[in-house]
Amino acid sequence: MRTHQHRSPVTALTTVRNLGILAHVDAGKTTVTERILYTTGTTHKRGEVHDGTTITDFDSQERDRGITIFAAAVSCAWDGHRINLIDTPGHVDFADEVERALRVLDGAIAVFDAVAGVEPQSESVWHQADRHSVPRIAFVNKLDRAGADLDTAVASIRDRLHTVPLVVQLPIGAEDAFRGVVDLVRMRALVWEDGADAYEEGEVPAGLREEAARRRRLLEEAVAELHPAALEEFCVRSGLSAETLSGALRDLTRTGEGVVVLCGSAYRNRGVEPLLEAVVAYLPSPLDVPPVRGVLDGAERERAADPQGPFAALVFKVNATATGRLTYLRVYSGTIRKGETVLDATTRRTERVGRILWVQADRHVDVDAAVAGDIVAVIGPKAVRPGATLCAPGAPLVLEPPTVADPVVSVAVEARRSTDTERLMAALVRLAEEDPSLVVRTDAETGQTVLSGMGELHLEVAAEKIRRDHGLDVRVGRPQVAHRETLVRGVSGLVYRHVKQDGGAGQFAHVVIDVEPLAAEAGEEAAEFAFGSAVVGGRVPQEYVRAVEAGCRDALAEGPLGGHPVTGVRVTLTDGATHPKDSSEMAFRTAGRFALREALRASAMVLLEPVVEVTVTVPGDAVGGVLGDLAARRGRVSGSTTRGGAAVVTATVPLAELFGYATRLRSRTQGRGTFTTRATGYAPAPAATVSGTG
Repeated sequence: MRTHQHRSPVTALTTVRNLGILAHVDAGKTTVTERILYTTGTTHKRGEVHDGTTITDFDSQERDRGITIFAAAVSCAWDGHRINLIDTPGHVDFADEVERALRVLDGAIAVFDAVAGVEPQSESVWHQADRHSVPRIAFVNKLDRAGADLDTAVASIRDRLHTVPLVVQLPIGAEDAFRGVVDLVRMRALVWEDGADAYEEGEVPAGLREEAARRRRLLEEAVAELHPAALEEFCVRSGLSAETLSGALRDLTRTGEGVVVLCGSAYRNRGVEPLLEAVVAYLPSPLDVPPVRGVLDGAERERAADPQGPFAALVFKVNATATGRLTYLRVYSGTIRKGETVLDATTRRTERVGRILWVQADRHVDVDAAVAGDIVAVIGPKAVRPGATLCAPGAPLVLEPPTVADPVVSVAVEARRSTDTERLMAALVRLAEEDPSLVVRTDAETGQTVLSGMGELHLEVAAEKIRRDHGLDVRVGRPQVAHRETLVRGVSGLVYRHVKQDGGAGQFAHVVIDVEPLAAEAGEEAAEFAFGSAVVGGRVPQEYVRAVEAGCRDALAEGPLGGHPVTGVRVTLTDGATHPKDSSEMAFRTAGRFALREALRASAMVLLEPVVEVTVTVPGDAVGGVLGDLAARRGRVSGSTTRGGAAVVTATVPLAELFGYATRLRSRTQGRGTFTTRATGYAPAPAATVSGTG
């Protein structure tokens, strides 16, 4: 790790942009990041994914596999602005890395392949950004590829992402002949000559003037429909000035009502400068986003992005390196200086910040302080976990942590040498600290150590990290999927009476519950649990009703079919009774737990297994074999199209059937086939329904 002592200039918050690069795997987002670093002068040589020379894919596994696995932060300067970039993974197994990054970002660049358009994982990360209300601009990459088509890619953005694409560029040349773009806002041509790192600006080519005018008109009409001030000018002048159009595009981007679409070829370094200009012009600074919200003593509080305010920061990543534990954080308010003591508001522990580092992927620069709007790493905190809030001890605040998805795949892990067992456990604990989507537990029946994660590749990477970083020889079992259980048919009027007398104060609780399947609302994911009370006359006091609900939630941890978590259940408390002395919240919580367990045993239950949407891209002559293989894996084909001379098959397949599929697909297609997956939820496992007595 190279470090230098220097003071960080406190940049005005209006000139800061914190943004992520989002995309489907192989859409080119790491190359986009590399070209941004090169164009801004941060690096002096173009890094290439295929050569393993990129700045952000610095981990040995990323270079070996040619994909981004870990979110990497870098900083650069452009046109008087500081841009903090996070290059995020595109593979579905590492969606939690994307989730943690999005939680601390103010904006994003979504990268799309000009041939493939919107792909499954780009759709998933787009919706992740929707949940965090992160403004985005789109960059249609790889326009130099055979079969590249900007209009088709834009249509897929409109149709699959349900947003309004506002296309601000027109390509000059197609496929191999792609050499520049027409800027439709300023109506100027930007052309990159062969080997040039910067564009030459000039008049729109004569052969494109009519088409550029038509597209400028379409852009003005689309903006006027969405923006009141633009509509007013459009009605008066029958058009929009460049200033009005640019201001409206900025407003629509920040509200999420539209998405500005640019295009280019990152590999050939064409389109990167206009992309940076769009980042500065359209994406928000820390002052343009709403103040961060947190909780203090049960009450919600806001913290504005003010360097003079009380310090508050969210930890989004922890990385244990050979030289120390790096804690990555986004500072939302106040200023932190090296040597200061901060409060981990999540655990109420104090931690000392020994060093503050500007991050350039795996290279770091020491600074004296970090202020609101900064994304930095600190060394010193010993026990801080991702999702924790660090704040001034005198002004505690708990910020909402990133959500962590439940793991769907598990493997048994053991050291080949029994003498390494303790070292293996320590390594697994450290892994889980760094990555909250990894869960380590001991199987109660077999005594095996079980590692659970988001997919087969996620667990492969974790196991390899143990081998490389800790020098441990480990044996990994066959992957197993995480099942769920749900109701097919419930029961009504189940009575449970909890009475316990063992000397001293007794326990008494009487409950009557109805249990039924919980259907999801239209367009929403399946709900897990709902509880209601229909008790009248105060027969069960409200505090006891809440205790019954808590007991029911306890019972959902293990279902009757195989001890799997139970989902999709609605419980209604219809009646009950209390004792003047022996009733308590604990008694009613116990009654709720045992009542629901009994009700589930009496209900018709079904076992659920995780399913994924698989998109397989293969040569046309291999489609038949691929379809047969998917059918043998219990796959349901939902679509088949031709794209760029290859067949693209979409199917829904149980996750358990996809273990080892990559090897099988390569052998069937002589290495020419590829596939991607996107989690879609759970579906009934075959022959899995078990009827109860109810």
